[in-house]
Amino acid sequence: MAQGRDDSLAYGDPPEDWPEDSSERGILGDTYRRLRGRYSQQQQYDSGTSTGNYPTQSSQQGGYNTYGGYNQPSQSSNQPYNTQTSSAGGMASLFDRFHDVLHGIGSDINQAISGQGPTHSHTHAGADCGDGVHDHSSHRFGSFAGERDGNDVKWFVDGCSYMWAVSRALEQASESIWILDWWLSPELYLRRPPSKNEPYRIDRMLQAAAQRGVKVNIIVYKEVTQALTRKYLSPSLPDYLHSLLPRSTDPITSGLSRLGLAVTFKSLETVEAENPLMAPPITVSSSHTKHALENLHPNIAVFRHPDHLPDAQTLESSFLSSLQNLSLTAATASKLPGNALKALYGVNEDVILYWAHHEKLLLVDGRLAFMGGLDLCYGRWDTNQHSIADAHPEDLNKIVFPGQDFNNARVMDFQDVANWQNNKLDRSTSSRMGWSDLSICLSGPVVEDLRAHFVERWNFIYDEKYYVRKDQRYSRLAFTENTAGVMPSQGTSSSYDQPQRPPYQPPQYNQQQTYQGASYTQGTQQQYANQPYEQNPGSTPYHSPPPQFYRGVGDEEPGDDERSLSQGPNHHRPNTGSNSVSGMGQRVTEDIRHIRDEYGRNTQHHGRLHGHQKGGMSCQIMRSCAKWSHGVPTEHSIANAYISVIQNSEHFIYIENQFFITATSDKQKPVKNKIGDAIVERILRAARAGEKYKAIVMMPAVPAFAGDLKDDSSLGTRAIMEFQYSSINRGGYSIMEQIAKAGYEPTDYIRFYNLRNYDRINCGAPMREAEQRSGVTYDEASRQHDDAIGAGYDDADRGNQPGHGYGDQYQQYQQYQQGAQQMGDRYGQGKGRWDSVSECYMLGGEDIRNVPWENGNLAEIDAFVSEELYIHSKILIADDRLVLCGSANLNDRSQLGYHDSEICILVSDPTPLPSSMNGRPYQASKFAATLRRQLFRKHLGLLKAQDMEQPDANYEPIGVPNDYDFGSQQDEAVTDPLSEKFLNLWNVTARRNTDIFGQIFHPVPHDSVRTWKDYDKFYSHFFQSQDTKTSTKEQASQEQEDGSRSVDKKLPKAPSKYQWGHVVAENFSIGEQGAREVKELLAGVRGTLVEMPLLFLIEEDIAKEGLEFNAFTEEVYT
Repeated sequence: MAQGRDDSLAYGDPPEDWPEDSSERGILGDTYRRLRGRYSQQQQYDSGTSTGNYPTQSSQQGGYNTYGGYNQPSQSSNQPYNTQTSSAGGMASLFDRFHDVLHGIGSDINQAISGQGPTHSHTHAGADCGDGVHDHSSHRFGSFAGERDGNDVKWFVDGCSYMWAVSRALEQASESIWILDWWLSPELYLRRPPSKNEPYRIDRMLQAAAQRGVKVNIIVYKEVTQALTRKYLSPSLPDYLHSLLPRSTDPITSGLSRLGLAVTFKSLETVEAENPLMAPPITVSSSHTKHALENLHPNIAVFRHPDHLPDAQTLESSFLSSLQNLSLTAATASKLPGNALKALYGVNEDVILYWAHHEKLLLVDGRLAFMGGLDLCYGRWDTNQHSIADAHPEDLNKIVFPGQDFNNARVMDFQDVANWQNNKLDRSTSSRMGWSDLSICLSGPVVEDLRAHFVERWNFIYDEKYYVRKDQRYSRLAFTENTAGVMPSQGTSSSYDQPQRPPYQPPQYNQQQTYQGASYTQGTQQQYANQPYEQNPGSTPYHSPPPQFYRGVGDEEPGDDERSLSQGPNHHRPNTGSNSVSGMGQRVTEDIRHIRDEYGRNTQHHGRLHGHQKGGMSCQIMRSCAKWSHGVPTEHSIANAYISVIQNSEHFIYIENQFFITATSDKQKPVKNKIGDAIVERILRAARAGEKYKAIVMMPAVPAFAGDLKDDSSLGTRAIMEFQYSSINRGGYSIMEQIAKAGYEPTDYIRFYNLRNYDRINCGAPMREAEQRSGVTYDEASRQHDDAIGAGYDDADRGNQPGHGYGDQYQQYQQYQQGAQQMGDRYGQGKGRWDSVSECYMLGGEDIRNVPWENGNLAEIDAFVSEELYIHSKILIADDRLVLCGSANLNDRSQLGYHDSEICILVSDPTPLPSSMNGRPYQASKFAATLRRQLFRKHLGLLKAQDMEQPDANYEPIGVPNDYDFGSQQDEAVTDPLSEKFLNLWNVTARRNTDIFGQIFHPVPHDSVRTWKDYDKFYSHFFQSQDTKTSTKEQASQEQEDGSRSVDKKLPKAPSKYQWGHVVAENFSIGEQGAREVKELLAGVRGTLVEMPLLFLIEEDIAKEGLEFNAFTEEVYT
């Protein structure tokens, strides 16, 4: 036994009177106990009740739990709390608080490693949720909201049609616009091409709405902008905290408090040094979003949340205010907010750094809602053919993806988005990454629950962060609950302590009114008003509504003709209006009368769709949220719904998701959610019963966008891939392994797929001639074009107005345009007809072998590009009857409830649709079946390429049904998801496309790459720089083996190098013959469907190449 107190510090043996249940040893713990013990003695001495040296556990006011945390003492009526203690005693309690925080972090890490923690039904097989963890709702799935009927829901596949519908709704907003988004890019164009749609940039639309009196409230995720280290806080923050001690504090207490603060912050640095977390990818800028939008108008208010590091206002609000008048008594010290201290480390209410607000929600006038997977930000807008080339050498005004919106994170992710010009991706040599996604629009009683969710979030953040700012721009939102449409079986209990408002009622119309809560005219819906809902609306030609939309045609007030956006002037026309954006929408009475006469005849269709009607769609909102994100007990109703829908499915499930990380066993640490277990259970139940059952899963080939997977910066991507493969077919507890253990062939029941596409950059003779005639490179001219249409963040000098005209600063752009116009149509390519060849793999597209080309800046073979088509959807379709969609990924971050915040909806449409299932007659749900068929046809190339400038019924918000061509040959091909004919079409297409892309472009992941050595041979050899001096022998040996080079020279030639995504040209003949060979292969590509490479790096531990990940990163990446 060590002698003396000094010997027992740090790592020596504990003293005999050390608490038996104390498990924490070390310099911090020992010093803490010594200091606390000393001041406990001082406190007892001052009060005349000294009991000797170290107080025993029974003499302390609290005790240590098994994780080193401190248990607060219980109060009883016969033992009053003493508030007359000295400052020394208060200092001991202050040490308690710091100690609690630090070791609370250790507890979090311990739980992450051990898997111990609260019990949840979706994380512990066969378990019920533990008491005290949740708000035990009486609603289905444990949701905060009940199931409501009488709703209308419409799907939007991909961003082109979705964002057009959003623009309609924003034009028509008359009261409020509420947006909850992971990222919102103010410069995002909702309609394309930008040069023809300058008023439809989202910041301009929000400004116009604010100017006409609409209140705009926006919540965006506040991204992590610092690495985990808090070194920059020390010594500034400890010194500041110490300066807040009262002047009357005695020197000993003051000195020891400084020591305690120093020890606490030093310990945090030590923890971070031993358990580093990768620096976060800073690819978004919520700060820019906030200030760019709030500077437009006082009616626009933007909240950023959460604060991973405390800002000045939060410090004042959370704990500095508690220290201002601290007298350091036991009572006051006990009030020091531990959560505020935990925030210093990025931990609050048991939350580890990096959790995000991930919802994508838009509410217009509290009546119309948009939700799903699509953020209103860069990189999301796309058409169904997903063109990845955007070079337009004959007319720069055809550019579709301006500025940072032309993005390929596999090459270069968003960088410094607050400065658009820092996007260095060259359209003339690089492709963008396509974005496959979907969202929905809905109206009816269910919107009330989305309103409630937004108001709760807004008020929670306001109280936590913005109340102390005393800014008149910010205030709490009022909400009165409406229980209309709540289905009787679900009950109507509510957590809102506010009076109910009258039930939801459909708007009342006369023939001279339009719906104020959505953005369409009566003329659009008139085509469908007299048709049965089951009838194909495509049988009637679609006529797009006029470009102007108004807020209540028929009840205009003086000056109303300037209160909405019209198409307005674009950049080629002078802006003759005022400097106000709303001035772009000047209209005359004759225009209004014309629209009223032409489009205002039939108004009952909308009332039928939007009212609380029997037979409307049944919908229920679910969410993932907790104290950190929403100020409520943990809710994981999304995970509950996923598991329930899968368990109760009868024939098939179809999943599209950005991630697939799930567990089948409690042993599958660190993954907690048990959606995978539900999949296994349902498949085995079908297998044992001899029933045909299918699970089809679509997911990205590479998550999180890494380029070279061997690079240390790709640690996060490798970690995610490791977890995903362990969920699918590796590690001993994966879905496929569990099925195989039961004696069944997994691929008979479940298969996984990715998406990939190709395009051709139009950098041939037209670009070369235009550059020669103008004396300006295409890249330089295109950047000035982007600047001219306001595609970047440099609008401060120019203002936020469209139609600004061009000056000398755009000379290169104008010079290039003049040179391009002089060419005429000499190349037979129809003025941009072949700026993209993505139509070639879609229905009715031209055969790629017939597409013309004349060599210019690049040979044709070098102009072809391919990229993974990034799947960002979050959807589950079961039996063509139920649709579960929203913002939630299939991983722990989205499903646990106490990590990322999410919102989802379950839709059940009672409208029957005659169909077939496994060759037998089957009655499907119209909404689910049409959405599933639309997705399948898109992936198989059985839809026509989308024309962004020719909107159809699928571009309109609620009120115009989805257009679908029932009975067509392409529809019949995907009607029965269990038929052998369909399954053969699906799998053969995926196999053929996979083989073609592999032969031409060598993409990774790929099934032929099973080791890192294979990776180098298949990928690095062609796309990464090689040091010939250090690899001469190895390279010479390889060249002798494959016969590709002569080795009788002193230094072998370097292997061919290609830009990522381009053709590996050495696999083909030289010259134009090689291009013809590539085209011959590409002619076999149909759609974008490819197989997921389940054998990729199967012989390696993917995540262990380079930097390793630990308990911190495991939590973040699952």
